Amino acid sequence: MGKWYYIFTTQKRPRSGGEIMGATVAVVGLGAMGLPVARHLLAAGVRVVVRDLDPAAVRAATEHGAHPAASDAEAASGADAVAVFVPTDADVIEVCLGPAGVLAGVGPRAVVLLCSSVRPETCRQVAAEAPAGVDVLDAALTGGVRGAEAGEINLLVGGNLAALERVRPLLAPWTAAVHHLGPLGAGQVGKTANNLVHWAQICAVTEALELARRAGVDVGVLRRALMDGPTDSRTLRELEQMRLTWHAKDLANTATLAAEVGFEIPVAETARQVMTRIGVGDVARLLGNGPLYQ
Repeated sequence: MGKWYYIFTTQKRPRSGGEIMGATVAVVGLGAMGLPVARHLLAAGVRVVVRDLDPAAVRAATEHGAHPAASDAEAASGADAVAVFVPTDADVIEVCLGPAGVLAGVGPRAVVLLCSSVRPETCRQVAAEAPAGVDVLDAALTGGVRGAEAGEINLLVGGNLAALERVRPLLAPWTAAVHHLGPLGAGQVGKTANNLVHWAQICAVTEALELARRAGVDVGVLRRALMDGPTDSRTLRELEQMRLTWHAKDLANTATLAAEVGFEIPVAETARQVMTRIGVGDVARLLGNGPLYQ
């Protein structure tokens, strides 16, 4: 296990309406997405218990009011919901199916939310090993780090709708919208579609701005003009804030899904090539009216 590995357990205090009274949630993974989620839960009056292989991560969590737990299984034990925020398919399998993993400790009627960007078959593999009475949902996140920091994640969910409704109040402190897209795996399909649009937009916007720059138009002036037209988008407005990470993984997952359904994806293949040439520094230089490529 790498040092990225964290588990937060959160317990809601009673609130008006009683929708989350006495509930417990385990959040697995406290990286760029999981940490803001945990902070929003703490700010909402949630009791947080943390387990981490990295002592520094434990210290960081306890500074925000969290309490340490001894193991994955212990953290998941008694939880009404477990949300997994680890990076890869292999990580999800390890933290969920390991001998001391989430499924080893989770109790009946719990809901496991796979919030990582993974393949639908990974979600089905975890679900196949879940104890009787435990529901597994794929709950992919869109909105990025800024969405997580603001508590405005857009959640794309696949799986049992009744299970989602049971835990929906527990998602409120850190989401702006929760969409049920269909059976298990549908959330990850939705995230793959989101990722294709995201990376393709970045390629199109940067290419368009660079084309205009080479033709003698100021990039900043053109960008503001495009924001007032039908080409306006969050990508156009927030380009300099984007980290431009995970494109290789995201677009590889897109290619895998396309192969499974027998669909050619030339836009995605182009984006895979173009994104290897674009980094944060390149975008910063372009938005300063300099050349995109050096």
